[in-house]
Amino acid sequence: MNSVISAGQSSISLTELRTRAAKFASGLHSLGLEQGSSIAIMMRNDLPYLEAMFGAAHLGVYAASINWHLRGEEVAFILNDCKARVLVVHEDIVAELQGHLPADILLLYVETTEEIREAYKIPVSSPQACESLHKNSCEWSAWRDKYSPHTTTLPKGIRNSIIYTSGTTGTPKGIRRQLSDENALNELQEITAQAYGLKAGIRVAMTGPLYHSATNAYTSQTLRLENDLILLPRFNEEELLQTIEKHRITHMHMVPTMFVRLLQLPEDVRNQYDLSSLECVVHGAAPCPAEVKKKMIEWWGPIIQEYYGSSEAGLITSIGSEDWLTHPGSVGKSLADTDLKICTDSGLELPANEIGEIFIHISKARDFTYHEKPELREEIAMESYITNGDIGYLDDDGFLYICDRKKDMIISGGVNIYPAEIEGVLSSHPAVKDCAVFGIPNEEYGESIAVALETVAEISEEEVKAYVKSRLASYKVPRLVSFRQSLPREDSGKIFKRKIRDEYWQENQRSI
Repeated sequence: MNSVISAGQSSISLTELRTRAAKFASGLHSLGLEQGSSIAIMMRNDLPYLEAMFGAAHLGVYAASINWHLRGEEVAFILNDCKARVLVVHEDIVAELQGHLPADILLLYVETTEEIREAYKIPVSSPQACESLHKNSCEWSAWRDKYSPHTTTLPKGIRNSIIYTSGTTGTPKGIRRQLSDENALNELQEITAQAYGLKAGIRVAMTGPLYHSATNAYTSQTLRLENDLILLPRFNEEELLQTIEKHRITHMHMVPTMFVRLLQLPEDVRNQYDLSSLECVVHGAAPCPAEVKKKMIEWWGPIIQEYYGSSEAGLITSIGSEDWLTHPGSVGKSLADTDLKICTDSGLELPANEIGEIFIHISKARDFTYHEKPELREEIAMESYITNGDIGYLDDDGFLYICDRKKDMIISGGVNIYPAEIEGVLSSHPAVKDCAVFGIPNEEYGESIAVALETVAEISEEEVKAYVKSRLASYKVPRLVSFRQSLPREDSGKIFKRKIRDEYWQENQRSI
């Protein structure tokens, strides 16, 4: 059966998707791109996103997915760092990038669909205006269709990927993987399918953005198994329920924020739709409140599956509803190709139920390096293990529980936010003497951004937010701004951020 991929009013078969991807691969080949070269994709969920992603993979070219919320300077850093030769982008985003694109990059602009415009309230603009903003530009389909499908295929097992994620310094890091072993690739795909609950013969609705590593991997595996896929432009609670009923959706990837919003729907609306087709709904990317998960299991049945992972290590643990109900709060047991241990700061392995830093041993198929920063890989390694900087413990049955994050990363609605980047922007304001950015409890998003400021001149909360918004993506704007005479510091002079953060978390401590 030839599966169908849909986005809004547009649908194509998997065969046609592969043909279009192969045409794009020919175009890249004509530019001299080869295995190990790089392109970038900056789009919302749309069919050309998949065409570009699979076309690059056809040649062994790295495709860097860029969060489309990012601003010009943030995008420029990634493009220059990975040396992208081509950028595939929705046309309405191009104006934001003017003056920030490398002069020699080929800009392939994709017309923004009506569904995406409506979902994000984007005004209509002329796609042709893109060519006046960047001299080396061409409309996506016109450029792609100049070429015949590329017929030369890579040896089985070749797979390259690069994912950008910010570090504690706030500087984006490229997580680079290069597979050249067919057995390792097969092993990786089997583990991915297991953790995500994917198999052949299912119908999938993608609720999250393709630029996120987890949703990207979920989508890729869905299509490798030749399943039907519906790309939703944006998450909307009732529209998702309508989609499940209309298309008899069986599998989805979600984040806890989506659960919260679904549960906030009036009961008569929730009961209006037939959701009996659902077989497996997997979630991850952020902590899920226990009460929220219990209510979702009561509503949708024991089909909720959770995973724990990271961009660096990939998928680490998985847990189904039955095991979670007997081990509430756990993120599951380690996957078949993974081993876990809990260690003290000095590297001593701790016994069950003792809290420490989580270290992960990953298989050859998972190994990675940081693009042009291999020394950063060594910083998180201990012998054959690496750490995400998370704190937790293993119980007597081998189930993992996450207690805290050693680093200050904020996870809001499944999106990683790095305080150092926001602190760097605020520190450049003349009225700011010092600042501390941290996460505070948020019932819907898990966490939201707060900042405590020590100032030398008067500045309002609105001015603080506007200053950040003018320089960074809107989701990095603090939701809470507080002003203090002084910030607590450690003996070294470093701000003691936990003392500030704990004021907000005291009533929301995660229990052991």
